[in-house]
Amino acid sequence: MARDADQIAQDYSAMLGSVSVITNCLDDNNEFCNDMTSAEKKERVMRSSGYLSFMKDLDDGGSGDMSTITASITAAENYSA
Repeated sequence: MARDADQIAQDYSAMLGSVSVITNCLDDNNEFCNDMTSAEKKERVMRSSGYLSFMKDLDDGGSGDMSTITASITAAENYSA
C-alpha cells in the first residue's frame, strides 16, 4: 500500500526523532540514556537504526533529505558497546 504525502511527512518526522535518539544516546555528555549500560545503549541505538534503515528503503520515501538519516545509521552501526 502506497503512503500518501501526509503519511510520508509524518514518517519522515518520526525518522528525525530516531536520529535524535541515536545522536543523544551516543553523546556521553548528554544525560539521555546515561542510566543505561553500554550494551543497553547499543540495543537502543540499533533498534532506532533498524527503524531508520527500514523506512529509508521504502520506495515512496518522498523528497526529504536523507543525509542526516544515513549518517545516523552509520554512527549507530559504528558504535561499539
